[in-house]
Amino acid sequence: MTTEKCEPSPEPRATAPGAPPPGLEEMVRANQANWDARTPVHVASAFYGLDGSRCAEDWFAPFEWGDLGEVAGRDVLHLQCHLGTETAAFAERGAAHTVGLDFSAAAVAEARRLAGEAGLAMEFVRADVHDAVAALGGRRFDVVYTGKGALCYLPDLTAWAGVVNALLRPGGTFYLVEFHPLLDALGPGPSPDPERQQLRLHHDYLAGRGPLRSDSPATYTDGPPLQGATTSYEWRHGLGEVISAVVGAGLTVELVRETELLPWKRFDSMVRAENGWWRLPPSEPIIPLLYALRAVKPAEPRRRPERAGRVGVAARGPAEVSRAAGTPSAATGPSPGR
Repeated sequence: MTTEKCEPSPEPRATAPGAPPPGLEEMVRANQANWDARTPVHVASAFYGLDGSRCAEDWFAPFEWGDLGEVAGRDVLHLQCHLGTETAAFAERGAAHTVGLDFSAAAVAEARRLAGEAGLAMEFVRADVHDAVAALGGRRFDVVYTGKGALCYLPDLTAWAGVVNALLRPGGTFYLVEFHPLLDALGPGPSPDPERQQLRLHHDYLAGRGPLRSDSPATYTDGPPLQGATTSYEWRHGLGEVISAVVGAGLTVELVRETELLPWKRFDSMVRAENGWWRLPPSEPIIPLLYALRAVKPAEPRRRPERAGRVGVAARGPAEVSRAAGTPSAATGPSPGR
């Protein structure tokens, strides 16, 4: 999606003490219905600028394309793509095949319509991210991209990271750009100076309290209130949890960066940055509001070719036998990709 931010107001609330939360499937269905209800409001909003007032590149931080490298000729998958407004940038930059995946049927229908009107060759698939491997027929990609309000709708990052790993080709790149958990923990507080908004810790930074329930007809864009399906559920994930999940799935983290920039004006006191995004004013401390993570899937180990003129393995030493069998040994160390 593009800027699927977790709304600061009304505040998500933990389930009342003593009351069991709804089942996971019920919460996922509620989120799907909520995003179906948001879709027509977002399509008509000035926020998304689908009338041509905004382009796909507007939604990317200045550092993202440098981190990603060349995407021309590569197969790209955008998870939790919402309307495909960011997805389009990969097609415009020459990706060989661009695929967006989202669990909202209404969003996927609009993404397909918008791609057709723009004349861009993109594929959009409706599926929950946890079912992406089956929904995509086992296909694997050179680049998997996601973020900007995606992770707060996922209850289990370990399962999610395993899906990401399964979707990547060996040597492929995973790139996440997500709102910083510190941002989600902050909220406006009372200020003696009406001209200066003060921020304070309002919400959890770390997970641990379970799903947070929100019930509001408002969404983060301009436009009318939602018609029905106003309940949604979110989960908090600290930066350490995210990195540990990615590493635990077998990916190699190459880069983690933090920035004070945001693609939309989260707080009233924010001012425009040089690239048109938003940041806190110079009078305020510089704090991370967005972060990026790049990881790669290790290449599959290459099998050592047999030498001509040798029969059997009797003449080889233990290390040679171990390499021929494709297993690690004290002499060779672990095989690449493990």
